[in-house]
Amino acid sequence: QKKKALVSDWPLVLAETPRVNDLGGNVKGGGKSSAAADKVVEEIRAKGGKAVANYDSVEDGEKLIQTALDAFGRIGEILRDRTFARTSDLDWDLIHRVHLRGSFMVTRAAWNHMKKQKFGRIIMTTSAAGIYGNFGQANYSAAKLGLLGLANTLAIEGRKYNIFCNTVAPLAGSRLTETIMPPDIVESLKPEYVAPLVLWLCHEQCQENGGLFEVGAGWIGKLRWERSQGRTVRQKNQPMTPEAVRDQWDKICDFTDAAKITNIQESFQSCMNVLSQLDSEGEVNANPTAAAASVTSAINPAEAVGQKLPPTTFSFTHTQCILYALGVGMSTKDPDHLRFLYEGHQDFSCLPTFGVIPSQAAMMDGGLSSIPGLNIDFTQVLHGEQYLELYRPLPTSGKLTSEATIADVLDKGSGAVILLDVNTYSGDELVCYNQFSVFVVGAGGFGGRRTSEKAKAPVPPPKRAPDAVVIDSTTRDQAALYRLSGDWNPLHIDPSFAKCLHSFSHVLKQFADNDPSRFKAIKASNHLHEQVKETDAVVLAGAYVDLHATFISTSFVQGGGLQSELVFAEISRRIKDLGPELVKKVNAVFGWEITKDGKNVAEWTIDLKNGSGSLHQGPYSGKADVTITVSDENFMEVVQGKLNPQKAFFSGKLKVRGNIMLSQKLEVILKDHARL
Repeated sequence: QKKKALVSDWPLVLAETPRVNDLGGNVKGGGKSSAAADKVVEEIRAKGGKAVANYDSVEDGEKLIQTALDAFGRIGEILRDRTFARTSDLDWDLIHRVHLRGSFMVTRAAWNHMKKQKFGRIIMTTSAAGIYGNFGQANYSAAKLGLLGLANTLAIEGRKYNIFCNTVAPLAGSRLTETIMPPDIVESLKPEYVAPLVLWLCHEQCQENGGLFEVGAGWIGKLRWERSQGRTVRQKNQPMTPEAVRDQWDKICDFTDAAKITNIQESFQSCMNVLSQLDSEGEVNANPTAAAASVTSAINPAEAVGQKLPPTTFSFTHTQCILYALGVGMSTKDPDHLRFLYEGHQDFSCLPTFGVIPSQAAMMDGGLSSIPGLNIDFTQVLHGEQYLELYRPLPTSGKLTSEATIADVLDKGSGAVILLDVNTYSGDELVCYNQFSVFVVGAGGFGGRRTSEKAKAPVPPPKRAPDAVVIDSTTRDQAALYRLSGDWNPLHIDPSFAKCLHSFSHVLKQFADNDPSRFKAIKASNHLHEQVKETDAVVLAGAYVDLHATFISTSFVQGGGLQSELVFAEISRRIKDLGPELVKKVNAVFGWEITKDGKNVAEWTIDLKNGSGSLHQGPYSGKADVTITVSDENFMEVVQGKLNPQKAFFSGKLKVRGNIMLSQKLEVILKDHARL
């Protein structure tokens, strides 16, 4: 898109660093030539791109990176195949110097530059020989799998700096493969069928991190690790014998209900579970996860699912509503917050997320202990995901009754997840619904399902820049204040917990004008991202807020006004807030002629070319680049997404004069339908 290309024979790709590095040696690492790199540079420049050649060895990582920095300001392989018995020290060392050490040197040279600019994309190039092994390539296989380990660690260390690292195992025709593959196969495995994957993984919109991909001939597949449930083959104070291993071998290698291990903590947990049980019981007959579960818990989903917890009641006054609002960050410093903090305010309301508090007693008051099939250690219980849906605005005082049901119980291997559905009533009227995901550490391995159709599913995040970014600060005592609303988890008195209090009130203010009636639901999912500004540590990996649609009052129109005036008032606010940014993106003047009953009744001009942008009502002294004529009714249909602009144009409902292509930029102004 930016007409910048990136090509590298070496197993490293740096996003937006269009440099070509090739020492130009032969496939065994001997010799040196500038021809290979020069050829690629010429191809890139012929396509209108920018590139610079570098001929240093990858072991001179600093020189290679400096070439890119000098040219742009930002940031190849060999084979020596031998059977293992014939592999010399030179064969081993040279392969590792080029592939593994070379990648280390180049990446290290770029790392601090990436950290400084808070952006980086690294692609390590492994091989099927490294993943699966290959005859005669012990040296090459070891180096290539070493690259995968390096990439996985870089993915962990770089995440907080927006540096993502992924690994590809490409099958493509090259100088390395042309000697071992038929010419027609080499031709069909073009590098062009690999490059798009690399480019996507380098793109700023791509959030993949720590992935491993096989790619070739236009096909892409993602790999992951699986581990059998395994078997513990020793008893307390008894020796572990090879005979015990032999006798359990089929079960050790049985991948039925295999666990998908994603990090070292999950890997480590199995051994810890075994030690825990041996210390407690002295006998282990199941897999490590199930063994630990048998010590601290006995879970039987068939007994538990569908069971109802004892009903709970919650009485409250406006005081609790205000206390909760303070606990989640409301402040008298913001006049818009007064409606949630002052009972005398004409629009005094309860924050919608207060709906979690009345239902929380079902989880916190020990009701789970009465459920058959859930013999769990409550010191290992954590509150996981949360879903809340309101069916009406919450009252500011009253008495609410909550009824909870076990919706499902899931086996996550390292723990169990209990899905708890809670309906909360005011009298006979259903006010809100909550679904709690309760995670019980060490209680997995009982043979249950890993997923459930009853769980409130997350929604994939839109692939675009954020619509809004809000920076806010928490107080040291905010966590302590929040606990007074009923969250008595002792962990939450820690001042660091205040950093994790996600204020959904920002969404309510930003997109619903602080109107609680617009709030429909929240779910810990993928639209809202929150992190600590000082450290960049992510404290909320994702959440969405679902809002009810807005409805424009017909009384305004009946009074003689136009519906479109409401929209232009919002456009004026947006220009006031984002004028310079809009001018930079749009750089055009739009004229609007609003009609009613076939007559022009209003004129508006949106100037996003001059100064910081402006909105004019009535005749405009300048010249519009494009003028749009549309009825008041059809204008509202367009901005609310009910009428396709192209269809309106071709049907004659919308007329355009001037540079018609500029009308495509109107999306920048009108895209936020919820606010409009």
